[in-house]
Amino acid sequence: MDIDSLRSFLAIVDTGSFTRAAAQIHRTQSAISMQIKRLEEELGSTLFDRDKRPLSLSLSGQRLVSHARRLVAGHDEALIAFKQEDASRPIRIGCPDDYAESLLPRLLESLRAHVNGHITFDVLCASSTRIRQRLDSGELDVAVVTRAPDSDEGWLLQHDQGVWIMGSDKQLPLRRPLPLALFDKNCKFHTTALDGLGKFGIDVDLYAFTTSASTLKGLVRSNVAISAMASNSVPDDLNVITHVNLPPLPAIDIVLVTATRAHPLLSAPVVSSLAQTFAAKYSERASIA
Repeated sequence: MDIDSLRSFLAIVDTGSFTRAAAQIHRTQSAISMQIKRLEEELGSTLFDRDKRPLSLSLSGQRLVSHARRLVAGHDEALIAFKQEDASRPIRIGCPDDYAESLLPRLLESLRAHVNGHITFDVLCASSTRIRQRLDSGELDVAVVTRAPDSDEGWLLQHDQGVWIMGSDKQLPLRRPLPLALFDKNCKFHTTALDGLGKFGIDVDLYAFTTSASTLKGLVRSNVAISAMASNSVPDDLNVITHVNLPPLPAIDIVLVTATRAHPLLSAPVVSSLAQTFAAKYSERASIA
């Protein structure tokens, strides 16, 4: 099996899309489709169920994933050994601002332990949309993102739940129209919060929306508005709203995604081990708390 075709196959699996996979590995979508067709002809099986949305793997595709990861990882590790790639350069990592305080410090600590070195991190905090663009263009090695429902993108770091939050003013959630500050329109909580409030018949005064978690928390802390965010991102001085009936917010999966040609230290086995260790360690802590 051709390594480039396997790399394209894994890019589709990890991004959940032929289009994003094409952007990540700098090929046209038609070229990737041709590679997948050749793989399917060689294996005598279809790899994707193209009639389903979102795109999903067939049984043969599911079987191929682990083999493909081992083959590509072995190929890349051999290249690293012979080309003596510079593994000392900083690891470029992207993270949405709302996870920068809660999840990112623990992740960087875990990552350093897994690569067994005093590596430097070049961190970009931005919206998920911008982070995905940087990852696709090769400007980032790895990124923390919220994956779409029913997607197999990336390696799971943490399950989380959306919650409504407020400052010290318990009367603020009762005000109508409801003063609201949200993450920007690319955030899952933005649309679900507004849609849910509309279905509950609650008029909204959308005070602000932003990509900055610090700005959002500052507005809530100042009792200007309430907001919606992931429960693990809520600081100790803000409060989850439980005394007012507000629409439920969705659960989310936070995952780690690597670029097609990532940092030499970020082989698939390293990233997989990191994600499994991180998820087990911090889900256990959360259940104890």
